[in-house]
Amino acid sequence: MTLRTNIGENYEIRDASLKDEGLKTMQWAESRMPVLQLIRKRFAKEKPLQSVRIGACLHVTKETSQLCEAWIAGGAEVHLCASNPLSTQDDITAALVARGVNVFAWKFMDTEGYYRSIGNVIKSRPHITIDDGADLVSILHKLKRGEGGEDIEVIKKIIGKERDFIDGVWAGAEETTTGIIRLKSMAKEGALLYPILATNSSPCKTLYDNVYGTGQSSIDGILRATADLIASKVFVVAGYGHCGKGVAMRAKGMGARRVIVTETEPHAALQAVMEGMEVMPMHEACKIADIIITATGNKDVVRKEHFETMKNECLVCNTGHFNVEINIPDLEKMASVKVRIRPFVDQYQLPDGRKINLLGEGRLINLAAAEGHSSEVMDLSFALQALATEYIVKNKENFTKIGGKVVEIPENIDNNVAYLKCDALAITLEKMTPEQEKYISSWRSGT
Repeated sequence: MTLRTNIGENYEIRDASLKDEGLKTMQWAESRMPVLQLIRKRFAKEKPLQSVRIGACLHVTKETSQLCEAWIAGGAEVHLCASNPLSTQDDITAALVARGVNVFAWKFMDTEGYYRSIGNVIKSRPHITIDDGADLVSILHKLKRGEGGEDIEVIKKIIGKERDFIDGVWAGAEETTTGIIRLKSMAKEGALLYPILATNSSPCKTLYDNVYGTGQSSIDGILRATADLIASKVFVVAGYGHCGKGVAMRAKGMGARRVIVTETEPHAALQAVMEGMEVMPMHEACKIADIIITATGNKDVVRKEHFETMKNECLVCNTGHFNVEINIPDLEKMASVKVRIRPFVDQYQLPDGRKINLLGEGRLINLAAAEGHSSEVMDLSFALQALATEYIVKNKENFTKIGGKVVEIPENIDNNVAYLKCDALAITLEKMTPEQEKYISSWRSGT
């Protein structure tokens, strides 16, 4: 589906007239993200990002708007594109353009529009890249190596003949598990040309955003897409990493009759069992599932052999970053009829009469059919991203010497965010006595 867009010198969005609606939505997020607001106020005073160009490929949501506001307060020039064709909130893009952000994103982007938008961000020659899935980083590297492909051909139309846009990048930061996997693979092969801070690996991201954010927002997406009842259902979660764990926890809490986990890793499988979930292979689980959701970061987790034995009217969806976890081409080939039965539900009728309901086109259901993670949990993740950006600027000379490595965000930055969030939630922490501090740091005292 190709949509008409509003195009200006520094933006391409769906509808600029949605600005006022977007500004109201931004206010809602602002009031629920106190840690990021503290950082924003400090940035406004100190201007640590003065004249820094930030190229960001992110889900363009009300929460992302607050990260952009913090960057702008710090003096940065922000160029933003979508990291998924279905995750953009069009009112937010209009509001961000009004606030001075260069935005290239709209909901229901086609492939050409998606890469055209990334091309516009690359054209700005960013000093820092902020990614959600590593598409921006990947394309910068493809351009440098002179690779071809559909994505590169689209981008060439935007950037012209120049290829060395990567040379001016100091470093980047990556938001997702999927992106970290891709970037570590690049680093292992020697293909990564500049350092990336692994925001996703920090406790303030992994333990809260991935578990509680993904858990709640994925269920929210299923409910908004279908309005179906979770209670009484057999709910199958593929993958029991932090994201899958959060989804399973929420499904169980909403009364799912059985929560079944599929896993390839023994420790994760054991943990699932000890937390009250069942574990079995997908070829068994799909026969009894009412709802299946994938959260693995891998491809073809649900495929032809599973579609062949699924229950009639099974709901199938994905909460991983890319739409490869469910093999949609298999389903397309098998189906005799396909109907868009609800805005985010495609119903595939098989020759034997069974119907399989694919939600959100197999893309991340929490952002395709809902609004993504809540502002309260993204307060932690985007506070980390804001501080990661500042850290890169302060240490840019060191970063340019590091080369192609994926590096952790310093522990003190993560701890600072956690302490600030505790203060915001009025959580009072216990303090160790001097004797306790001495004891815990010594090896001499025993039984």
